Amino acid sequence: MEWINIDLSLWVILALVASAFAAGFIDSVAGGGGLILVPSFILAGLPPQVALGQEKIVSTLGTIAAIRNFVKNKKVIWKAVMAGIPAGLVGAYIGAEMILYFDPNTVGKIILALMPLGIILSFIPKKHVHEGEQHFSSFKLYIGVPATVFVIGFYDGFFGPGTGSFLILALHFILRFDLVAASANSKLFNFSSNIGALVAFVLAGKILYILAIPLVLANLAGNHLGSHSTLKYGPKVVRRTLSVSMLLLMTSLGFKYVI
Repeated sequence: MEWINIDLSLWVILALVASAFAAGFIDSVAGGGGLILVPSFILAGLPPQVALGQEKIVSTLGTIAAIRNFVKNKKVIWKAVMAGIPAGLVGAYIGAEMILYFDPNTVGKIILALMPLGIILSFIPKKHVHEGEQHFSSFKLYIGVPATVFVIGFYDGFFGPGTGSFLILALHFILRFDLVAASANSKLFNFSSNIGALVAFVLAGKILYILAIPLVLANLAGNHLGSHSTLKYGPKVVRRTLSVSMLLLMTSLGFKYVI
């Protein structure tokens, strides 16, 4: 196990706390919080694999609030969840183990290359409408769901940002879940893949636990404020803010790893 020792100034830590808060706010309104966190960690001086590990520990705990709401409102299809969670855990663990084999400079370039995909996935509009009760065949529940969640879980472990949108789209268009069921179940599948990837990063010693504590608290606060601000401002405003942030972060990463 490799333990890391990175010297971060107070101002850098405060900037990362602000990024974690912003990521939580954006994630709760429009999705895409990981697109803020990962490049922010890298630009602060964290090695790319450590940046991915820090994003995982923050997003894993940040997803709990959304899961609680869906479970409370009985939008979860438990048979599908029980079939898909093990696949998400394994797929994400394998994806995270694979990204750990690359050298940090290569990982930085991979993250830069995958960011446009994460942005596209996060910006695809998703309607929240109720479409009634659903019935699923055994093949869909026990073959289709695990296979789909495994593949997307691998992507989550290997990179991450955009996974929630990727899951919703796959569940809705490939497995024919209605949009409410796709959104509700995607949170639990995303939670399982986050845990699978997090285990790999923890075992590899790629987590800064002292730094994670204030970032998790800031992310939860951002999620809380964002969920209450959605009706007032709407997701379009946040998406515009996110697009500007992404342009700046991608430009910075480009100078760091390409130029």
